[in-house]
Amino acid sequence: MLAIGLRLGATFALATMFMLIKLAGTHGVSMPELMFWRQAVSVPLIAGWLAMSRQLGKLATRRPVAHAGRAAVGTLGLFCNIAASTLLPLPVATTLGFTAPLFAVLITAIILREHVGRWRWTSVVAGFAGVLVIAGPGEIADVPTLGIVAGLGAGVIVATVSFQIRDLARTDTPISMVFWFALFGMLGASVFLPFYGRIHDGEAYLILLGVGLAGTVGQFFIAASLRHAPVATVVVIDYVSLIWATLYGLVIFDSWPPHTTWLGAPLIIAAGMIITWREHFLAKRVSPTSSLDSGALEEAADETDPDMRRGT
Repeated sequence: MLAIGLRLGATFALATMFMLIKLAGTHGVSMPELMFWRQAVSVPLIAGWLAMSRQLGKLATRRPVAHAGRAAVGTLGLFCNIAASTLLPLPVATTLGFTAPLFAVLITAIILREHVGRWRWTSVVAGFAGVLVIAGPGEIADVPTLGIVAGLGAGVIVATVSFQIRDLARTDTPISMVFWFALFGMLGASVFLPFYGRIHDGEAYLILLGVGLAGTVGQFFIAASLRHAPVATVVVIDYVSLIWATLYGLVIFDSWPPHTTWLGAPLIIAAGMIITWREHFLAKRVSPTSSLDSGALEEAADETDPDMRRGT
C-alpha cells in the first residue's frame, strides 16, 4: 500500500509538471528555457539533501560517459515531452506517453534480436491501433501532427532510456542516475540559453520553479515506490496520470480532450498492461539456471498452457 501511495504521488507530481510546462508556454517561455529549469532545480535539491544526510558518496560513479550518453538521450526525450505537452491537450500527450512499452517490445525484437511471442506482438498491434484512432482524420480529431510525432518520439526515447538505465543500475545507485542526468541535462540546455533565454515576469519564474520541483518530487516518489514493491505491482498505477491530466485540462485550460482519445486510450493502456503482465509472468518462470530468453519462454508457454492456447 505504501508503494502504491508513493506511485500515486508520482503520477500527480509528474502530471503537475506537464501542466506547468504547458502553462509556462502561455507565458512565452521557450523550450530550451523549460529544459534548463527542469534540470537546474533538481541539481541543488539532490546535492543538498544528500549533503545534509551525509550520503554524498552515493553520487560516486566510474561511468561518467555512460551517464552523459543517457543524459543526451533523456534530454531529447524531455524535449519531445515538452513539445507534446505544449502542442497537444494534456490527456492526449499523456496517452501517447503510454506507448513506451510498445516501443520497448519493438527494440527488443528488431535491435536486440530477441524472440517476441504472440502475446506481445498482439499487444503492439492493438496499441498502435489506438494511436491511429487518436491521430485520426482532421474532421474526427483536431490533433496537430507535430504534437503526435513529439508524443510518439517521447515514447521511443523512454523505451530506449529504460535499457540504458538497466545497464547503469548494475553499477550505480538510482539517486546518482537522477543526479547525473539532471546535471548533464542542465549543462546541455544552458548552451541554448544565450539564443532563447528571455527575461520573464515573477509569475513565469514561479512556474519554472514549480516545474523543477514537481519533476524532482516525481522522480523521488518513483524511486521510493520501487523500494517497497516490484515494478509489475506499481507500474499499473501510472495510468492514473490520465485522470490528473484530464482534470488539469478542464480546470486550468478549459479544454476537454477529443472524443477519439477515449476510443484510442483504452487500446493503448490495455496493450501496455498486457505487456507488463506478460513480462512479469515470464520473469517468474525463469529459473536461476535457465538459458531460455523471455521470447522462448513465451513461445513454450503458449504451446503447453491450455489457457494460453484458448487466448484467455
